[in-house]
Amino acid sequence: MKTKYDVKDFTAEVINRSFSIPVLVDFWAEWCAPCKMLGPILERLEENANGRWVLAKVDTEKLVDVALEYKISSIPNVKLFIDGNVVSEFIGALPEYQIVRWLEQSLPSKFRKEVEKAAELLSKNKVEEAQKLLDKIIQSEPQNQEARILLASAIVFNESERAVELVKDVSKAKFIEVAESIRTFAHLFNLRKNVNNLPESPTRVKYLNAIEDLISQRYESALDKFINIIRTDRYYDDDGSRKACIAIFKFLGEEHKTTLKYRRDFSSALY
Repeated sequence: MKTKYDVKDFTAEVINRSFSIPVLVDFWAEWCAPCKMLGPILERLEENANGRWVLAKVDTEKLVDVALEYKISSIPNVKLFIDGNVVSEFIGALPEYQIVRWLEQSLPSKFRKEVEKAAELLSKNKVEEAQKLLDKIIQSEPQNQEARILLASAIVFNESERAVELVKDVSKAKFIEVAESIRTFAHLFNLRKNVNNLPESPTRVKYLNAIEDLISQRYESALDKFINIIRTDRYYDDDGSRKACIAIFKFLGEEHKTTLKYRRDFSSALY
């Protein structure tokens, strides 16, 4: 039976449209019994989505070329398109509560463009401007984990306690490592204020100097010092130098030039 969700022109109705709103595509066929179970659930969810996303249904028997292009070998197959690309999918007739959970994890924030702008501002070292924008986003959408990670990354060197609070319940896989780095940084910065919490040792001054470099975002100098400590007194502060190096690598990203430069020296110091 034809519905308002049926796709005729995939490029126009899915690819192009997904640049302005997420498009959930249900690949189905008339002979598929599970598809007929899933379809009404998706339609009901779309009706209650308040315009956050739209549904499109692709009959794989009619749009064979599209089904082939997206390698549809089992149906129902549901794919979420954003900016022309598939960002998430599932196969099979899942129960409604699982689909709702999947949507919550997969759909972008309505502030996606603002978050992207904030990230761009941070990349240009326009920290104050980025902070103001991120604060507004978080006030409107407290659960926005990407905005919270970005803001925490921007303020951790000056407001480490607030940064830790921002990342305390971060759960999305792509943000977990950065959140852990922020917690590690905050621990190190707290030690600088409470020196007596560190064991007395000739290493203590070297360790504090490395922390000072990290606070000043002199990452290469900090890594040099932490790696030297690994070689000479590895388990000082409960293996703190190793944890600090890993935190810096994860904070900067595995492809950052500083990470690439120091990864080998770090591994060599460990083994």
